[in-house]
Amino acid sequence: MSTTRANRWNNQKPSPMPSERYRAAWDRVDIPTFDRTWPSNRTTAAPLWVPVDLRDGNQALAEPMDPERKRRMFELMVAIGYKEIEVGYPSASQTDFDFVRDLVRFDLVPDDVTIVVFTAARTDLIDRTYQSIEGLPNAVVHMYTATAPTWRNVVLGKEREELHDMIFRAAQDVARGGEGHDGWRFEFSPEVFNLTEPDYILQVCNSLTELWDASPDRPVIHNLPATVEIATPNIYADQIEYMHQNLARRDSVILSVHPHNDRGTGVACAELAVLAGAQRVEGCLFGNGERTGNVDLVTLGLNLHAQGVDPEIDFSDIDKIRRTVEYCNRIPVHERHPYGGDLVYTAFSGTHQDAIKKGFAHHYESAEAAGVDPGSAPWAVPYLPIDPADVGRDYQAVIRVNSQSGKGGIAYLLQTEYGVELPRRLQIDFASRVQLETDDSGTEMTADQLWKLLLREYGYNGGVRRYSLEHTADGDQLFIAIDRDGREVTAAASASGPVEALSKILTEQGSDVEVVSLTQHSLPRNPESSGSANSAVTIAECVVNGEGRWGIAVHQSVTASALHAVYAASTQTVMQLT
Repeated sequence: MSTTRANRWNNQKPSPMPSERYRAAWDRVDIPTFDRTWPSNRTTAAPLWVPVDLRDGNQALAEPMDPERKRRMFELMVAIGYKEIEVGYPSASQTDFDFVRDLVRFDLVPDDVTIVVFTAARTDLIDRTYQSIEGLPNAVVHMYTATAPTWRNVVLGKEREELHDMIFRAAQDVARGGEGHDGWRFEFSPEVFNLTEPDYILQVCNSLTELWDASPDRPVIHNLPATVEIATPNIYADQIEYMHQNLARRDSVILSVHPHNDRGTGVACAELAVLAGAQRVEGCLFGNGERTGNVDLVTLGLNLHAQGVDPEIDFSDIDKIRRTVEYCNRIPVHERHPYGGDLVYTAFSGTHQDAIKKGFAHHYESAEAAGVDPGSAPWAVPYLPIDPADVGRDYQAVIRVNSQSGKGGIAYLLQTEYGVELPRRLQIDFASRVQLETDDSGTEMTADQLWKLLLREYGYNGGVRRYSLEHTADGDQLFIAIDRDGREVTAAASASGPVEALSKILTEQGSDVEVVSLTQHSLPRNPESSGSANSAVTIAECVVNGEGRWGIAVHQSVTASALHAVYAASTQTVMQLT
């Protein structure tokens, strides 16, 4: 991208930050050039997911997990389907060592689950690591060493061949420790792979593949970390595909990736790496880890789900998973975190709410027409990439109302919570009143608050003292006592129905009332009523003295509900909405 500005529409100015201090990725490491295939590839199956919360994630916590929390995290991972789990760095702390031993002693590792233990490339640490897994039928010993030039020169003080020799000697210790245990396999991570020369990584990895006598039945794992993100995700994908195309004994190597999130693109790096040939992904649930964290395995898995690919991990109770992770890490998951955050299936915007409301209606209509359960019907609801029900969420929080909301969201909440369908014209009128209320308060309105506001603005507040109805061959005769300025007025009229009779009476009393429409619903949940019987809610649209008015009333009697609604409309004070 050019550094000069030729476009007159872009008025941005140079910032005071010293950006010239930093070098682009291709100035720091050789980026391989070759015939890449990943841009046209598609992911059609889940890779092997390996959560590292108990090691990489744990070491990044201000307060590392105690044994009880570690066990809860491990049990969660097993319960939702992870089959390879990195459980600690047993040579680095007694706590980690004891946790691994507890997994062995208490037989907590299912037969189809393999645990991974992490170690630096040092003989005494490797020996201690093997002591921790003694008695386990299946395990992976994961050895790491930083290989990038800056780390070689600044941290380790070794030239390329010196470091290779050190890694190879440690790998011999790993091989000796695993002799006689066919279920124990080996993993190598060249830490800071993404800043290491490609030819050097190939040399080191291929030498270990041969040393460990990798075969399709007992493959080695070469795990290639983006330890610190340094480039756009396509660069990492190129680096991974170069290794995929050039690793020796490729059918005996599991190519693994371990992206971090320093640039905020850890998920993209992992997804492109899988397109580029990676078969295994290490990360953490909800992206915990050092600095900005490891790649988020929840997002990766549910991204596949949203593309029609089974992630092979059970996220059907996302809130339980989140609560466990929050408890173990002592870190809350952000409200906007993909898939698991409190607000990620919620719309406040009026246009979004209207689209979602219509999308739900279309979804249920299509499912009914096809004769299938809505929970298994194809999903195409606007603004919701997956059905919240897939991850255990209900629809109560999908639409919430604040000052940005419109009539569609308000109508949706009242319909889903109270079964009340507001006529379109009432939706428009009430939305204006809600807007005034939320602008004044600056807060969100719940369904209960909307219901109370609806009754406050349009509801029946008394005035019909008593009535009786007599059915005759000519229609209905209504006898009624109403309140007029604090005095009781009695009247009677005959018409085709009680509502029409009331309109006659009110007109005779000085209010010209025409009932335009009357809608009634059973109200399954009425917060104003302590009784168990369902109530009827009536919404009356009337023209009163030439002006449109609305009245709403709730009563266990359908007739009383209708009469009260019309009376409410006739006495409603017109609000000036400006």
